[in-house]
Amino acid sequence: MVTKTQFRLKGKNRDSYMERVLDFPLASIKSDEHLAEALRVIDGLLTRGTLDEGEETYLDALSDLVGSWEDEHHAIEPASDADMLRHLMEGKGVTQMQLSRDTGLPKSTISEVLAGKKAFSR
Repeated sequence: MVTKTQFRLKGKNRDSYMERVLDFPLASIKSDEHLAEALRVIDGLLTRGTLDEGEETYLDALSDLVGSWEDEHHAIEPASDADMLRHLMEGKGVTQMQLSRDTGLPKSTISEVLAGKKAFSR
């Protein structure tokens, strides 16, 4: 049974999509070298600025393929509460004292979280 899709690219959008596919076919990423080339293509599209619908559709599909490879082969472990808080504080240039004043949390609680002795309740 053949199913007909409602999604269609037409005219210029179809042409730009097909140009991209001919330059770098959409296929499952098979190696780190293939990944590097896919990322180069993605970077090239992103630096172009405004993309037409065909280019955006291609970029979305290639990004999904890259994401699948990275999830399977280069998964990033979840950050601990201490690591996340430390990162956010450093990024904002906030001290423990400032954070305590701004949030109303005791400084001792913040210190315990940063030391990994206590986790934030979820």
